[in-house]
Amino acid sequence: MTEPADAQSGEEYWFRNLLVCVFGSFTTLVAMTLLLPFLPLYIAQLGVRDRADVVQWSGIVFGATFFAAALVAPLWGRLADRYGRKIMMIRASLAMAVVMSLMGMAQNVWQLLALRLLAGFLGGYSSGSTILVATQTPKARAAWALGILASGVMAGNLAGPLIGGFLPPLIGIRATFLAAGAAIFVAFLATAFLIREARRPAIGTRKPKAGFAAVPDKRAAMAMLATGMLLMFANMSVEPIITIYVAQFEPASRVTIVSGFAMSAAALGAILAAPRLGRLADRIGHWRVIGCSLAACALLLIPQAFVTAGWQIVALRFVMGLALGGLLPCIAAVIRHSVPEDVVGGILGYSTSSQYVGQVAGPLAGGFVGGNFGMRSVFLGTAALMAAGSAFVFTVHRRLRKA
Repeated sequence: MTEPADAQSGEEYWFRNLLVCVFGSFTTLVAMTLLLPFLPLYIAQLGVRDRADVVQWSGIVFGATFFAAALVAPLWGRLADRYGRKIMMIRASLAMAVVMSLMGMAQNVWQLLALRLLAGFLGGYSSGSTILVATQTPKARAAWALGILASGVMAGNLAGPLIGGFLPPLIGIRATFLAAGAAIFVAFLATAFLIREARRPAIGTRKPKAGFAAVPDKRAAMAMLATGMLLMFANMSVEPIITIYVAQFEPASRVTIVSGFAMSAAALGAILAAPRLGRLADRIGHWRVIGCSLAACALLLIPQAFVTAGWQIVALRFVMGLALGGLLPCIAAVIRHSVPEDVVGGILGYSTSSQYVGQVAGPLAGGFVGGNFGMRSVFLGTAALMAAGSAFVFTVHRRLRKA
């Protein structure tokens, strides 16, 4: 069976496209996460003085980007289908470069919040990259290419907090935002001049059904959307408060550095574990790996509530990353196997939106609970949610097997 003509016309460029998408996704993820170690400190510089208010504002400001992104992701997806993914990626990278630079010029916390919202509304580079790579790569290499792209995304999550921990003491917080904006501008130039996208088919030739309307049995896909949301909730509920949590048992001179390591440890563990968990899932089943990973995360969150030194939280976050490393690839695999091939990209887009919802709810819940009920409550409450998620996954899988 041959590839469609429009896919063949872009096949010679697929590897170059992949390299640019990996670089751009890495850069934008670094920019979105590098502020984590110093966000509470920056909020304090912008005039917020009360400790509980700083905690809650940290959750609100960090989650704002993902809240806005979740709202507009379907819109950008429809526009990408109509006008092409490349033009949407160009728009996202240029907008992110400008907005990230402006964050370094904020004069109060409301301006910072508005800019974070704007970054979410105008962003979406990594999700656009995923669909572009999936549709422009030869079928025989698509899974490998998506795995490489996922590694670039996870590497961005790893490098962002590390850079955010080391760079501000060297050049200052405001200059760190400007440097991030400059790096994204390089990604914008690479996207504009190096990516080649195959011509999209005319809209009139497409089937009338799209998205979930074309999925006969929606239970598996809906379960994966919920699981992706829960995964991001678990990761992000803790990260905005880690800096303040670490400050309880580390000297002030080491707080941002230890916080950066703690935030990056989970991403490092995920990068190392993802290929092995993927192979394991191929042998024993994706559903089983997802359920067991959620259960392991629940168990590993409990001791994080009782650490007394920075190295302990770093080690536990690393092991949790090992447990969760294969979740996103497994979620994508279940979706690919449970929906018609011609709507896989659209359903994966909904999956991305659901993960954004988790990235919004996590920081908001973590900031509120941490500010009002104490830091330990965040870890223990998230552990309970992950345990419930594991039970949910096993229950849905059992019912699908009986159907």
